Amino acid sequence: MLKIAITGPESTGKTTLTRQLAAHYRTLWVPEYARFYLMQLDRPYTHQDVITIAKGQAQWEDELRPLSNHLLFCDTDLIVAKIWLQFKYNLVNEWIETQVRSRHYDLHLLCDIDLPWSPDPLREHPELRDRQELLQLYKTTLTSLGANFVLINGNEQERLTQAILLVEHLQASLKQ
Repeated sequence: MLKIAITGPESTGKTTLTRQLAAHYRTLWVPEYARFYLMQLDRPYTHQDVITIAKGQAQWEDELRPLSNHLLFCDTDLIVAKIWLQFKYNLVNEWIETQVRSRHYDLHLLCDIDLPWSPDPLREHPELRDRQELLQLYKTTLTSLGANFVLINGNEQERLTQAILLVEHLQASLKQ
């Protein structure tokens, strides 16, 4: 079983890419729990909500993993919660930190900020400077974890093509 996280700043095509990969490989994908949670919230979210979101994301991933075939694609991972707590609240949560270090992904596809910003009521940082800072936080975090990650960029089709090639390469390397 290979587990692949599609991660990165907001409005970078993570959900689209995750859905496309799951369809291409005819497997399940783990939706973004934050979207589900925040759409039901009737107040501004807090740092405690980010922790709750992280726990929900982990639970969905754990529940869907045994139901998928040889691949599981995750629309975000707990690195998103880690970075969001750091960026928005200047906080660190030990549970999230432990989970980020202990959850294994065979590959992280880090979505670049080169797509145009797509407005959405749940998105907060359309400014290029913030998007650049967030992308750098992802790169730094993934590097510090020793994660296998690749920056995915280009238009929607280019991203999908890159991702499929990377998944195929990963599968081939494991068969050797």
